[in-house]
Amino acid sequence: MSLSTTLTWLVVIGVFLLTIKPLGNYMAKVFTFQPTVLDKPFGWLENLIFRAIGVSRASNMTAKQYAFAFLGTNLLWAVLAYTALRIQNVLPFNPMHVGPINPLLAFNTATSFTTNTNWQAYSGENTMSYFSQFGVLSYLQFVTPAAGGAVGIAVVRALSGRQLGNFFVDVTLVCTRLLLPLAIIVTMILVGQGVPETLAPYLNVHTLAGQTQVVPRGPIASWEAIEHLGQNGGGYTNANSASPLENPSAMSNIVQTISMGLLPVAFFYFFGAMTGRRRLAWTLTGVAGSIFLIMLALTYFPEAAGNPVINALGLATHGNMVGKEVRFGMGGTSIFETSTMAFTTGSVASAHDSFLPLSSLSFFIGMFLNMVFGGKGVGFLNMIMFVIITIFLMGLMVGRTPEFLGKKIETREVTLASVAFLLHPLLILLGTAVAVHSPSGLQGILNPGPHGLSEIIYGFSSAAANNGSAFGGLGAALPFYEVALGVVVVIGRYASIMAMLLIGQSMLRKKTVPESSGTMRTDTVLFGGILFGSIFVLNALTFFPIMALGPIAEQYLMIAHHLF
Repeated sequence: MSLSTTLTWLVVIGVFLLTIKPLGNYMAKVFTFQPTVLDKPFGWLENLIFRAIGVSRASNMTAKQYAFAFLGTNLLWAVLAYTALRIQNVLPFNPMHVGPINPLLAFNTATSFTTNTNWQAYSGENTMSYFSQFGVLSYLQFVTPAAGGAVGIAVVRALSGRQLGNFFVDVTLVCTRLLLPLAIIVTMILVGQGVPETLAPYLNVHTLAGQTQVVPRGPIASWEAIEHLGQNGGGYTNANSASPLENPSAMSNIVQTISMGLLPVAFFYFFGAMTGRRRLAWTLTGVAGSIFLIMLALTYFPEAAGNPVINALGLATHGNMVGKEVRFGMGGTSIFETSTMAFTTGSVASAHDSFLPLSSLSFFIGMFLNMVFGGKGVGFLNMIMFVIITIFLMGLMVGRTPEFLGKKIETREVTLASVAFLLHPLLILLGTAVAVHSPSGLQGILNPGPHGLSEIIYGFSSAAANNGSAFGGLGAALPFYEVALGVVVVIGRYASIMAMLLIGQSMLRKKTVPESSGTMRTDTVLFGGILFGSIFVLNALTFFPIMALGPIAEQYLMIAHHLF
């Protein structure tokens, strides 16, 4: 490992460790309506919004009401986004005079951005007007992660013995107290690094070769800020954060990487501050952090070792740099890509399709687990899902009634957690099966053999995990994938969230059981190890067979010099 790699990793991980406690405590104050430093700057705006929609900070909803508010609002956002994309040619801020989006692509884009997936089957700089970028899609990049975070906040309130709260209040506070202040800071930093922020038309420049080239620009810095702070991932340009327009320097790369993880990591400590179980919060953070480090090592070291086929020819000296930006280096690229998969952001600073098969396993792990911190709120809910399943399995093994946070885990909670767990692989495996047995699905594969299969698995995994990144080499703009992936992102987003919201209300209604000598502790290293093992075994049993046909098979064949 080079010095630059070591320092980059230490800075990113160090910032996460330094901010998890103060940011988690700050979130606890915000969502229990205690005074904070941002009351004066943003309180007036919040009060204006609350008066306009007729709610108060102290209002509460049942799980059913919270779910309907969440789903209804998301449906409204999707309809409005679809309509705006279809008529973008008549809307303002269209200096390049781009035309309307076709119906299937508009559906795919509207559902993708409304579900916080941000899968893109289009090239942003060639397809979207400025208004569609900042007035439609960037708006969704604020409110849709805020909606997911609001549900996570409601469940944490329920687990701490408080009422769920009000969906509209929580969404507003996530935007005004978390996303907006941080986005302003990150935007200013990125502008300082040279990222454009303008409404002026594209530039026509003359190159050194004597040619004329069109250079896109627009409100890119503000897009990048909320793209990463909201775990959105949709690129302003087709090249996403691999483009120097979006990510011009090693410094901007570090800032974007940190932006992805600030809130998801802090959410774990927020849970501890709200419930008074800080040791449990650190235990869950340790489990997620351990998987993050495993993913980072799996991404970096095979790439640093280089392609065995190239090495056998005596040509490689600096690892596998194919598809990677030299301005970030192997270390900066690896921690960015690990973060974008762990935090389910989906932005890319390199070509995922160019990674070695063994390294690509790290990307699949992030999407299969969907709880290595994950998106703020939603990733934590998936962690709680695994906690409930693990406690239930432990109770079966020792013959005791499972308990969590002093409350019994019974049939309803286990059933809902199981539904949330099983639905994720069902969407991935069923979607992949339909694609490989459908002529229209096979039409989108641009590479043969196990690599082509990996492209399909990646596409459906990205959609089901609401990640939004692409492996490359898959014709995602084909009608089959526009529709199929659009359906998967909707089901993958809402079904598991609703199940966890119902678990939160069920736990809220239960009576607290006093701890005894027979209570299974969940805030110990032992439980952390058991939880880690349960997560690994459950997902290995589910996904290893298809991985054996995809990247694992490709790795062995590559060693035998069979390339795809």
